[in-house]
Amino acid sequence: MILNPESEVLETLAKSILLAARTAPKAKGVDDIVTALMEAEDIEVLASTMEKLADEKGEGFAFLKRDAGNLRNAGAAVLIGVKASGAAGLNCGACGFSTCKEMLAQQKVEEDFKGPNCMFKYVDLGIAVGSAVSRAKDLCIDNRVMYSMGAAARVSGLLDADVVFGIPLSVKGKNIFFDRK
Repeated sequence: MILNPESEVLETLAKSILLAARTAPKAKGVDDIVTALMEAEDIEVLASTMEKLADEKGEGFAFLKRDAGNLRNAGAAVLIGVKASGAAGLNCGACGFSTCKEMLAQQKVEEDFKGPNCMFKYVDLGIAVGSAVSRAKDLCIDNRVMYSMGAAARVSGLLDADVVFGIPLSVKGKNIFFDRK
């Protein structure tokens, strides 16, 4: 008899969650999505970076430490990001510039995220993240989308992408992402 075997399959199920992100629709069929399954040592680097960012950013960013605790208590974690290879070429202005050419000519800002980027790349990222958490829900895996994990992944150099979100995954008797302080 194997007691509580559900935690043993979490890594395999996390790969299924990333599969949902990969196969999500992309604008003009261009796939600039980057995914990663975090290993134990990566999770500790990420959590430590989140705590460091909380101290550096100061007031209003204490949630980064709370999220680091959630990450350490999760059974697995994935990252989903976008590394923009260009623009959709629609000159829609949603990025804040009149033309795609004008937006692409701008100096990129390196903060928690790197931009500006084409708005359609951000939409692609949102659809990929939505597909991933939908798959997690279908598999009855507790999860939460975290900006904090994504920012730490970029700052620490764990994922080479312009914008990243993290999703910690948990299979415990109570959702660890629900009653957060």
